[in-house]
Amino acid sequence: MYLRTIIILCIAVYLLILFYGTVIGNYGFNEISEDYNSMIYTMSDNPYPQDIIVAKLLPFPNKTKILNAIEYQNPKVRNFAVMATTKHFKGIRGYSDYRTIIQCFAVFKEINSRWNYVNDPKDGDYIATASESLEYFSGDCDDHSILMAAAVRSIGGTPRLIHTKGHIYPEILIGSMIDLEKVNYLIKNVLFTKESYGKKIHYHIDERGQVWMNLDYTATYPGGPFMYEEILGALTLN
Repeated sequence: MYLRTIIILCIAVYLLILFYGTVIGNYGFNEISEDYNSMIYTMSDNPYPQDIIVAKLLPFPNKTKILNAIEYQNPKVRNFAVMATTKHFKGIRGYSDYRTIIQCFAVFKEINSRWNYVNDPKDGDYIATASESLEYFSGDCDDHSILMAAAVRSIGGTPRLIHTKGHIYPEILIGSMIDLEKVNYLIKNVLFTKESYGKKIHYHIDERGQVWMNLDYTATYPGGPFMYEEILGALTLN
């Protein structure tokens, strides 16, 4: 009898806390519903855990030039990223904790829908700055990675560049495995439903247990398949 009374009181207090959280805009009924949906969806459709195959780490190619080219404080880059957030996913409600990631995915959608792959000159690498690539949305993989990293960084995201054999591509920091559950649900059910239908979400886990998701120009949705598995180096923009 006493146990049942205690359980009923606990449930009532919990409901009151959720109601209060909903009223003041903190964790409430909407947030618990989002958590439940994400958990259930991930149980039935897990993201694909990509093993990191790390070869002998080499110096990141053109590191200084690439860092200088990632002009995330350039007004043109910032304005482009802001434009992308007003063009894509602006009407998404809820998921306030993932607003920055959703906006970075808007940048991904805008860049990858417009990107035109063009080779470098035969006599060497041409490193285009982010603002330069905004002119025509054209270039090779390092030009794409530079623009993506700069635009993502300009609106608060954390990007990094991955160096593989003959290829460089950008990734974005998602966070913990719990964050991955939410982002997996968002990609498959809210943001990129057609592009990701029936496909897996690919990601890397670094030495700190943090999840990074592929934003390569070959991907039509965040977390698309990797072109190359062997990682030769990583360049993170903190």
